[in-house]
Amino acid sequence: MELDFTIISLTALTAIYWLTIPIVRLDAELPRDEPIRFNRLRQKVYFYEYKQDKVRIFSKKHWGIRPVVYNWSDLIAEVYSLYAPMGNGGLVENIVIAVRKTGTNEIIDRLFFSHDLEDGKQYWEIIRLFMQQGPDALPTFVRPPRDWDNDFELTPIRRLAPRVQWPEAIDRESRTGPTPEETT
Repeated sequence: MELDFTIISLTALTAIYWLTIPIVRLDAELPRDEPIRFNRLRQKVYFYEYKQDKVRIFSKKHWGIRPVVYNWSDLIAEVYSLYAPMGNGGLVENIVIAVRKTGTNEIIDRLFFSHDLEDGKQYWEIIRLFMQQGPDALPTFVRPPRDWDNDFELTPIRRLAPRVQWPEAIDRESRTGPTPEETT
């Protein structure tokens, strides 16, 4: 009887530990925001993606920051909705950016874009305008862009989150146009 209690206790402790570590790790490591950079001149989009794996909770390979670069022509916006048991009716509508394999319709990656359907549509249209016609085609915004370093709406825990640090090569590439050597 005592052995059964010990086995059950160890199993419960292991399960609680395995469920708690990813939550704590997300709170401590998730960056303040997950920015997207659009380079119209290169026709590239740069994502600052945070990877997580709830099975391999101590893995450095499966957890952490992963900057990824995709061609603008390979991106599409997808809307999906699902019903979940919630107090507000249960309908959840999100927008993700799907990345197609070049030259095909095979989806190779999906990146979260927006929780709100209407806001997501507006953001996507603004991005399309910028990538196709440039900054002069953008509307005049009522509010200035959000400054993540001085945003007082963030919770105290989110203020302690790590700042976004792009790798130097990607930071330089995402801010500049192609050089004459790259265009030939």
